[in-house]
This record gives sequence, structure tokens and C-alpha cells, in this order.
Amino acid sequence: MTDKPSEGHRPEPEGSSIPDEAWEKFVQDAARDRDSVPKEPSARARMVTERLRQQDARGETPEGWRTGPAWQEMNGRAARRRRRWAIVGVPLAVAVAVVALRPSLIPGDPFGTATASPKGAAASPLPAETTAPTAAPGAADPAIPTRARPFAGSPAERWAEGEAGIALPKATQVGSLSKGQVEQALQQTRKLLVDANLDPATLRGERPETALGVIEPRQTELLDLLTTALRKPDKDHDPLWMFSRFDPAEVRLAGDVVKTRGRMTFKAGEHASVVVHADYTFVYPLAREGSTEVARTIIRRVLDVELSDPAKYQVTPGKITVQRYDQEIGNSACSVYDGYLHPEFDSSMPTGAPATGPTTDPYDRSKDIDADRVEGCGTVSRT
Repeated sequence: MTDKPSEGHRPEPEGSSIPDEAWEKFVQDAARDRDSVPKEPSARARMVTERLRQQDARGETPEGWRTGPAWQEMNGRAARRRRRWAIVGVPLAVAVAVVALRPSLIPGDPFGTATASPKGAAASPLPAETTAPTAAPGAADPAIPTRARPFAGSPAERWAEGEAGIALPKATQVGSLSKGQVEQALQQTRKLLVDANLDPATLRGERPETALGVIEPRQTELLDLLTTALRKPDKDHDPLWMFSRFDPAEVRLAGDVVKTRGRMTFKAGEHASVVVHADYTFVYPLAREGSTEVARTIIRRVLDVELSDPAKYQVTPGKITVQRYDQEIGNSACSVYDGYLHPEFDSSMPTGAPATGPTTDPYDRSKDIDADRVEGCGTVSRT
């Protein structure tokens, strides 16, 4: 009786002595040869092949199928794109390294690493104002003023400091007045402006002797008014019409700098004279004793003075006659007539009467002060 071979057992022919490893190789080669037998293409494959053959015969073979230029062009674009990114990537890597070392160089300082420079030293100063601006200055960095940086967030951060902001034009002869006399008129006007608006003694409420001393002594009505205003101020005798003054018991300057911007011009007058026109804005940063909060008061002053030829008119040589003095004050309590400016602080309740006038930009120097404006107290859009 013959035994049935078990499952998985290979029959061996008589006299066979094939090793197991050779048999396994034979089985694998047979399976590989079976898989490599060409198969009949599908009907769709045959249709596509025939269509391409016919297009090739007519010279209509689509570019990129066998010819290659389309692929070469695509590879060219890819290569150029890679080169472009490589070229950009090198400076970008350098920039990343620089920013890692100095992150404050990123515009806007998103990481808050920039350190403020005292007195706005980081801001580039504006050139001197030679003509009337055509618009208000643009918005400044919305920073909060501090004692270390009292002009932060203000266009005045780029203005000149104090007297440096009152530059005189080059004097020339005007009519019968020599160049020297015109120069004298300009210098006297500057003395009046400096003593009235920048001198520390005047700012703390003392009598501005230098400013009063350059005014024509025969202009008695004006001098009497100013003397009364300084001695006993009221609504009809207000020293703030001409002088900038703060109550030292209330506020002091935050630092020792007042920012100034404006211009001075001159022309021939009607009385063998030279008329000097001055238009300046002063920005005062102020703080209260024991407080770090800073508020700013802005005053724009327009002044017209005249110096006549003493050989033709009965005048005091070297003295100037005030023809016009006008002012606009931003951020001071309304309807308070004690002879001092009273800045409003954000942390305090408003003092004085409520504002009833329009909102104005105290930094806008593009328009002349309206001499016929209605008396009243308005609000400011910024300080």
C-alpha cells in the first residue's frame, strides 16, 4: 500500500537527491517567471496607445510626453526658484542672527526690549521751520510721557529745546533802517519771547523784567495792563495773555526742557519802521510733587512788534512797540483767572469750568490764530 504524501511535502522522483535549498530556489524562480509573462493590455490602454501613435505619426505629439522640453523648462523654473530662495535665505539667516542679538531692531519692538532714550534723544530732530506748515504734524508714537521722557507720544519730541527753537532770520536793511537796526528789532523780539515763555523765574510766577524792559516805555496802556495783571490778576487783567506761568505750589517742570517750534519774519512797516512777526508754540511737561505722572500744556503765541526809525519818529531807540499779542492754550483749566496755567492730569478730576468750544489740535501750526474768534474754552485732541 502506498502512503499519501502529507500536505506541504514535496514528492521526490526516484533516484532524486535535490537539496532543499535548490528546490526552494526553483519554486521562487518559477513564480517570478510567471509574473513576468506579458499581459494583454486593457481596452482603455489600447485606445490611448493607438491615439498617441496616430498623433505621433502626424507630428502632434504633446510636448512633455516624449520630447522633454516642457519638463526641462519646468525644472529650470524650479531651479531658479530654489536659487532665489537660496539668495534670499542667506540675508534672512543673517537678519535672524542680528535680531537674535538685538531684537529691538524689529519695527515696533514687538518683544518690548527697546530702552527709551531720555528727553527723546532717539528721535531725529526736525529742521527749523522756515515757512508755515501746510498741515498738522502726523501722529506720534503713542507712548505715555514720563519724567525720564516727558515728550514721549508728542510731536514736540522732535522739536528744538528752549531758546534753540527761536532762530532769527538774517537781517537786511529795511527802508531807512540799517541792517544793524533790523538786527536789533529781531534780538529784542527774541528777548521778549524767551523771558516771557522760557525763563525759569517767569515760569514759576516771578516778574518778567527783561520782557517788560524791551517794550517801548511810551506804550503806557499796555505796560499798565501787564503790571496790574502780574500784581492782581483777574479776568480783565490776565498775565497769561503775554506770559507763561505755573503755580510752583501745584506743579513743576518735569525736567528742565521746554520744547519750542516756530519762525520769525520781518517786513517794512508804515512808519519808517520794520515789523517783526513771531509765531511760536511752546510745550511744557509738568508733574506734581511726589507723582510720576506727566501732563503737557501747549501754548502758541503770535506776536507782532515794530521798531521805528528814531530819526523820523519820537520813539525810544532800541525799544519795540507791541502791535499784537495773541495766544492759544491747550490743556489748562477753563475760566480760572489767578494768573497761572493749570494743566489737567488724567488721574485727577477736571477743574474749572467745563469746555464748551470746539476740539482743536494744539500742534497744528498750519492756520493763523483767529483774532476774531469767540472767547471761550475748547478741548484739545492731544497734548
